[in-house]
Amino acid sequence: MTWLLVTEPDAATLRLHVQPGAKKTEVVGLYGAALKIRLAAPPVDGKANACLIAFLAEQLGVSKSAIRLLSGDTSRAKRLRIAGVDPAILKDRLTRA
Repeated sequence: MTWLLVTEPDAATLRLHVQPGAKKTEVVGLYGAALKIRLAAPPVDGKANACLIAFLAEQLGVSKSAIRLLSGDTSRAKRLRIAGVDPAILKDRLTRA
């Protein structure tokens, strides 16, 4: 799976394509080699990134501090590192969301 890269037994890197300004925050499916997520936050003053981190933390059952934005601060294409969750559980929770 190209959107999920396992880096450690309890950590993974996600490749995401985000769409800010949507009606609701949700996982949509695949967008090329990335997982597409719609965000109900505008792409202004970091609100979309904060919404993304809060959504992922809730879906995965980890704290917001366990999620780190590696690249794509102002881009729709983002890479995030998620620590403290089994990659198999991560995949299952995001594909069901």
